[in-house]
Amino acid sequence: MTALGTRIPDGLLNAIIAAPPEPGHRLRVARLDKTEEFDLREVYEMAGRVAHALVDLGVRRGDRVGVLAPNCLEWVLLDLAALRVGAVTVGFDPAKFDADPALAVRYGLTALFADGDGDRIQPLTDVRALATDDDAVAPEPVLYGPEDVTTLKLTSGSTGEPKGMTASVGSIDAGIAAVQEIFQHGGDDDLFVFLPLAVLQQRYWVYSAFRYGHDVTLSTYEAAFPTLRRVAPTVVMGVPGFFATAKAFIERQVARTGPETPPSEALAHGARRVFGDRVRYLWTGSAPAAEDVLRFFTDAGLPIYEGYGLNETCVVTKNHPGAHRRGSVGKVLPHKEVLIGEDGVVSVRSRFPVCHRYEFAPPGASERVFPEPDLVRTGDLGEVDDDGFLYIKGRADDVIVLENGRKVVVRPVEDHMRTSPAIAECVLFCPAQSYLVAVVSPASLPADEAAIAEQLARTNAAFGADEQIRKVVVADEPFSSANGLLTSQFKPLRSRIADRYHDEIHDDQGSVHVC
Repeated sequence: MTALGTRIPDGLLNAIIAAPPEPGHRLRVARLDKTEEFDLREVYEMAGRVAHALVDLGVRRGDRVGVLAPNCLEWVLLDLAALRVGAVTVGFDPAKFDADPALAVRYGLTALFADGDGDRIQPLTDVRALATDDDAVAPEPVLYGPEDVTTLKLTSGSTGEPKGMTASVGSIDAGIAAVQEIFQHGGDDDLFVFLPLAVLQQRYWVYSAFRYGHDVTLSTYEAAFPTLRRVAPTVVMGVPGFFATAKAFIERQVARTGPETPPSEALAHGARRVFGDRVRYLWTGSAPAAEDVLRFFTDAGLPIYEGYGLNETCVVTKNHPGAHRRGSVGKVLPHKEVLIGEDGVVSVRSRFPVCHRYEFAPPGASERVFPEPDLVRTGDLGEVDDDGFLYIKGRADDVIVLENGRKVVVRPVEDHMRTSPAIAECVLFCPAQSYLVAVVSPASLPADEAAIAEQLARTNAAFGADEQIRKVVVADEPFSSANGLLTSQFKPLRSRIADRYHDEIHDDQGSVHVC
């Protein structure tokens, strides 16, 4: 099934580096203690000076420049400067990488900007000084074709050592233009970004600000909630775990509201306390969103739209105003095609593919995911309804085959367990292929064992004999990227969870086991 075509602006990235944007739009950079503001024209000029410094460091077109930093002004300046000289940005998430000169060797970096010491590491703190050097003359911008490369993306590493993917200019241009067509970001908008800029798609919204004339606010996860109400953005980009946390906070606010306040009014007031009073929509993706979370924000007057995509494909589908179906991940975007194989696995064909193979990957990895030119086999199970909406049913790798030969798709069962406010995450395992064990991340400590046991009973009542959970293992600490049990985009790392709780998973005792 192919989405309707649309014309892509010629050279979107070319346009944002060729000339400064119109004045009047801002980049905000928020921390816990303060928020800085910069006019986008000022950011453009600073990035030009940093581009001059990159050239002085010996960076040439096609060279790789690494950035290992939390979201900050320096990140944006280095990325825009690399675009200007034709260098390839390699983003490293500080939650997963240390400032190690070995990174420069492994990933072929000409320069690595980070907070740290060592050969081939450039101090991140020097970037602002470079950006304000009035003697620096910005180099002439390069010109890109659709197959040129601007970024080396690194996978989450959930299945081992991170793999690399080069990202083509055509895929970036097409993705941003398609999103703009359906959401029409404009002068009154302020897009709020707190996920790591090491993830290429988060940088899309900075590019969008330069191209379409709107504000963008950068934060980190730690500073996100304090910043939201202070800044009052119009669009919030987040993963399901973030919105689940916001939901829990709002519910606590509503619970403290007096009985004289109508429930709908209390809910709307609680939502404004978290997100401000200007939100026109919320964007979620990267992981499955629970139905109760989506319904909650819609009822609170904050439309939330779920989408679907991978590092290997960028955005593939998106719910949006005028084409929104609850339970689906939306309709296919222009220049993408979704194919469902006989085994139920989703493949995606792109007119402007991100790349054609992995770098830094074990033998056979590229062939499994990129079986033919312009096609990506996602590994996700899905189906498309008669109106063209895509539904993701789970991962093919996460189908458990029981000893009786029957198959269990784990995602619906895990989603059902997560409907309890006491459970933040749930991952199913099947010791000896004979029965199911759930490892849950508690929503708070100490864990509410009674609520978890009640949810276990509700989930088992909702599913058939093959999907029954015999035991729940309650993790001794919530899953997080800091303890290595979540990716930087807050997806559970199944293999690490299995290793951490191996003994408890295989201990055939009790129904709720607290570590």
